[in-house]
Amino acid sequence: MSGEPADTGVPATRLLRVALDGEALTRLSPILEADRAQAVADLEAENHFAPQSHPIARDAGPFVLHLSIHDGRLAFDIRRADDTPLVAIVLALGPFRSLIKDYQMLVDSHVKAVEEGREARIQAIDMGRRGLHNEGAQLMITRLDGKVQIDFPTARRLFTLLCVLHKRI
Repeated sequence: MSGEPADTGVPATRLLRVALDGEALTRLSPILEADRAQAVADLEAENHFAPQSHPIARDAGPFVLHLSIHDGRLAFDIRRADDTPLVAIVLALGPFRSLIKDYQMLVDSHVKAVEEGREARIQAIDMGRRGLHNEGAQLMITRLDGKVQIDFPTARRLFTLLCVLHKRI
């Protein structure tokens, strides 16, 4: 074996698959399950993900990403397409906590507004969620700077998955 990544026909700076480790889907509300499923599907369809901090990982893509939360930290377990581990990157959750809390509050408000049939309220909540996603995405890009290069849509989807994972704690 030459150590060269296998040619999968997929660009090397992207994710092939995303898995949330420790997942217990039965514990998610329908709206969080929908957010999780959509974020994973969107990430697997289109993303930019290029590890920067580890020389072996830089040219080993495309990648499989296992996301999890351990001891109050977000763990990015980055693997080769064949699931061979490459590098783990761990981020403190502290900088994300207020955004996660606000996101969860908006999700709860959305559920209540849907139950009450308040269309104007639903639209206002959706605008607030988009704003929070944008702020969370920018923070994700900043926190991963020098570790993993990602684009804005990828960062938005990773922030969604962080919120889903955090809800399970």
